[in-house]
Amino acid sequence: MDQGNTAFMLIAAALVLLMTPGLAFFYGGLVKAKSVISMMMLSFGSLGLIGVLWVLYGYAIAFPGADGLVAPWAIDWSALGLTSLLEVPEGAAYPPLAFVAFQATFAILTVALVSGAIADRAKFGAWLVFAGLWATIVYFPVASWVFNFGLAEDGSFAYGGWITYGLQETFGVGAIDFAGGTAVHINAGAAALALALVLGKRVGFQKGVHVPHNPPFVLLGAGLLWFGWFGFNAGSELAADGVAALAFVNTIAAPAAALLAWLVVEKIKDGKPTSVGAASGAVAGLVAITPACASLDPIWAILLGIVAGVVCALAIELKYAWGFDDSLDVVGIHLVGGLVGTLYIGFFANGTGLFMGGDGTQLLVQAIAAVAVLAYSFVLAWIIGFAIQKTIGFRVKNEDEVAGIDTVVHGEEGYVLTDTRG
Repeated sequence: MDQGNTAFMLIAAALVLLMTPGLAFFYGGLVKAKSVISMMMLSFGSLGLIGVLWVLYGYAIAFPGADGLVAPWAIDWSALGLTSLLEVPEGAAYPPLAFVAFQATFAILTVALVSGAIADRAKFGAWLVFAGLWATIVYFPVASWVFNFGLAEDGSFAYGGWITYGLQETFGVGAIDFAGGTAVHINAGAAALALALVLGKRVGFQKGVHVPHNPPFVLLGAGLLWFGWFGFNAGSELAADGVAALAFVNTIAAPAAALLAWLVVEKIKDGKPTSVGAASGAVAGLVAITPACASLDPIWAILLGIVAGVVCALAIELKYAWGFDDSLDVVGIHLVGGLVGTLYIGFFANGTGLFMGGDGTQLLVQAIAAVAVLAYSFVLAWIIGFAIQKTIGFRVKNEDEVAGIDTVVHGEEGYVLTDTRG
């Protein structure tokens, strides 16, 4: 067993887990002051629920082994509860549980991302019901499509999910999604759009009405996300080697360029570059580089960051033009950013991109993967969300939303400035 790579994976897992509290700060700063507890609890609730479900059966669905190639929703029954993975096989590069832990943090974060679309108006209990169902029916299977893989005894690639291995069998090249552009960001963004449509608009929804109550929280959250993203991207190599180093450098370059590009768009469009824009630009660049971080030279990562920063800065305006209330721009940043990064690979991936010696096949399989995940997630998220809304109710009362739902749902206030207990 390689102790160095094992330590690398465990550290990467810890970094990715930190991203969920980071997301809570990022989202919490963007909502109004009377909803900050509710917003942050949606992330922490996801952390608790999905962490348990992953151990019970999530890993068994997401990583069913070679059976995942022949069944669209396969389960490795022996992996339920993870008991069968406690021992380290002879000759293994790292303990199976190190990989389990690393992938658990992906599942937790992906579910938490969706919550940004329903800020200020969602019931906590209803959100947990949605989170559990969506993770089970959507995220775990999609993770299998992308991340489920196996190696032959000689170390060569033996099998994988249909998005990677299956498309490769058909087209000669598989879709490239190194760390989750489809499985995480397009997946979460599509679900966020579906939930925004199910729950409807916030009271008084219009441009300029709902402003972030705490930009320092937003910057803190973005910083924690960026820090954790090094584990997200570099850790996906599962080894401390040159590919991980490339992913690490690109995780600096792309979001840095996207941050600058977003600020330029803000300056031109609105006259002022904002702190929230800087944070949003960095996250947009991180989203876009996620699937591509091991497939691009750093110079092309910078270009991707610029493209993502500009496109996502403009895309967040779509909710006003098209009339859907994606509260915290999950669609504009994660869905659009994930699409940009996934399709960009088709043009600039080393060796297979259209402009890098390829013939367009890489672009085709990237588009197939993106559309498949988007459609699957959107349809099922809408069905789950609609069913919850019509049964136990997903949205709080309008009067509770206007007053702020922290005290109504959680019995707490984010900011207690005076002690009234006597």
